Amino acid sequence: MKDGSQLQHKVQFVWVNQEDDAEETAMSNAWYEVLSILHLMAMLSFSQANLLLLPRTSADGYQPKVTEESRRASIDIFIKAAGYLDCAVRHVHPQLPTELKRNLPVDLAEGVLRALCLQALGQGVDIQLGMAIDSTKATLAVKRRLACEMVKYWQQAQDNIMNLPLLNGWGEKHRLFVKWKYVEAKAAAYYYHGLILDEGNTEKFHGMAVAALQAADEYFKESKKACDAFHAAPPLSRNPPLWGTMKYLSEKIPKDTSSKVRINRDLYSHEKIMETAPTLPDFALALKPDEYQLPPVDPSWNMEHMNKGQTGSNQLRNDRR
Repeated sequence: MKDGSQLQHKVQFVWVNQEDDAEETAMSNAWYEVLSILHLMAMLSFSQANLLLLPRTSADGYQPKVTEESRRASIDIFIKAAGYLDCAVRHVHPQLPTELKRNLPVDLAEGVLRALCLQALGQGVDIQLGMAIDSTKATLAVKRRLACEMVKYWQQAQDNIMNLPLLNGWGEKHRLFVKWKYVEAKAAAYYYHGLILDEGNTEKFHGMAVAALQAADEYFKESKKACDAFHAAPPLSRNPPLWGTMKYLSEKIPKDTSSKVRINRDLYSHEKIMETAPTLPDFALALKPDEYQLPPVDPSWNMEHMNKGQTGSNQLRNDRR
């Protein structure tokens, strides 16, 4: 893949597609192979992280759970996957000619790669939020910040694939997954934002808290519909029991919204309660992709080295004669 190397275009690489209408794509360009391998490495990392998040029966025989060690390890793997995808977008995509970029399968479209990178980071923050929920030391402010950051990751992921032609089963399912997680993240963010606003001492703060909690409840209901739509889309998938952050929030959001809305409506007139949800705080995104660099070129690809090897083999052939 060195500049000017004729080897770049000597081999035709063929990869099976997942989200594109075409079953497979063949290209005689070594950068296409590198892009495909980085995508594959990221997908394997996603799979590895998700396996770590499967609840397992503990040694004491209690209900299956995901250990904190597994959750921390999964975050590291999600960040590593984001690093592969970030490298693909920033360092490999620019190497491809414009014409070849137009012929790439949608699996390797820049928008899909960016969305997957943000999705990895969003899932990492989701795990962080779950750990904060389980921690007695994590404050409401910490949980709100994590939930608001999660909203931004999933919103950006959705923005990147919104206009892409994800028409086949897997492509549409990917789009539905991102929508589901985005709405879920908004439910969590508005819930924690509402709880913090409710700690204020003025009617205005309590009115804003009611609006935020009502928004959380609406987004939670919408997330359940989005979840069902994702699993019902072909290829069909099983709708598993709630786990992690949403298992906790599925109980807290409806309960806290109902009680706090009732209390505040008793205290204040309807005019003091906002009809629309307040704007969520804007926090800088803390989780970043790992810095992944392509490995150095093996010395055996050095043309001078190859020529010396060829000369040596010719000399050996002559000596044998």
